Amino acid sequence: MAGLPFAVRRSEPIPVGPCAAPQAGLLVCDPPTPYKPRHPEGTAVYQLFQDHFDSYIRAYEERFEPRSGPLRPVVVRSVEEFMSCGRLQGGFARIRCPQCRAEHLLAFSCRTRGGLCSSCQAKRSVLFAENLTTRILAPVPHRHWTFSIPRALRGLFERERALLGLLSRTGYDAILRSFQALFERHDVRPGCVISIQTHGAFGANFNPHLHGIVSDGVFSPEGEFLPLPSLDTAAIGELFRRLLLLRLHQAERLSERFRDQLLSWVHPGFSVFAGPPVEPTAVESLESQARYITRPALAMDALQKRDDGTLAMQTPPDPRTGAAMVVFDPLEWIHRITTLMLRV
Repeated sequence: MAGLPFAVRRSEPIPVGPCAAPQAGLLVCDPPTPYKPRHPEGTAVYQLFQDHFDSYIRAYEERFEPRSGPLRPVVVRSVEEFMSCGRLQGGFARIRCPQCRAEHLLAFSCRTRGGLCSSCQAKRSVLFAENLTTRILAPVPHRHWTFSIPRALRGLFERERALLGLLSRTGYDAILRSFQALFERHDVRPGCVISIQTHGAFGANFNPHLHGIVSDGVFSPEGEFLPLPSLDTAAIGELFRRLLLLRLHQAERLSERFRDQLLSWVHPGFSVFAGPPVEPTAVESLESQARYITRPALAMDALQKRDDGTLAMQTPPDPRTGAAMVVFDPLEWIHRITTLMLRV
């Protein structure tokens, strides 16, 4: 029973609520914390959409479509779901204690994936991390990988979201081909879980990149795990760059001239990083990495209203300017936040 908050050694129903009293065979513990509604309508992000989303829709074609493409249907749908999440107006369940009849109302959540709701996405990240470590990952060492692309290509992925799938497949293929080359075998494969993220650290900027949790070795067809003899992330990064540019050119999304220009850059803007191996016994570390690669794009309390009607957000220091805060008008903030949605 070590590590459990309480233990029960009874098979019959246990009273709950204020009427419950200690009984023989029970280990008495502190009562649970009373349920407190989170009131999303009090946050700056909620109020931003409540006050300005209709104006954003009206201004979109003229102000934002030239750089981001047509307004995606998922934007309106996700905003509507977000505005009703955690609020009684969007539906609720009535929860009642069968013994003392005490009750409260629990508002439904939107449970959207990759949408606006940071609360639902944070819960999804926790469940994903638990499922990954208990049911999916093999009991072998794993590394956290990241793949990023240059600014010159980001607008292409912003306007055409279907290309994000190509980006993910290219990241996996770069790892697969490199690992197979190390073992000089084509019948081995690494275990790999890849998450696509579109948000950067500097003011909800659109920055499509990949996070992966990858086995530090490969599996044979017989299920034998073969640890990596060495690792050269620079070589994998170069393969990733060439594969992605080739596939974008084959998909007629890059001209041959622009592709060759990107290949000629001394500082190409592509980056591949692999962290240290994490042993399978380090469950907390693996869960932390799993939560990180599926974390929400923006916290509900990230924005702060200013007296002039603009909104500001603290960011890490920008490596180019040193600025640690970004300030935009409400419509620009709505555009930045909704642009981060993965779905079409």
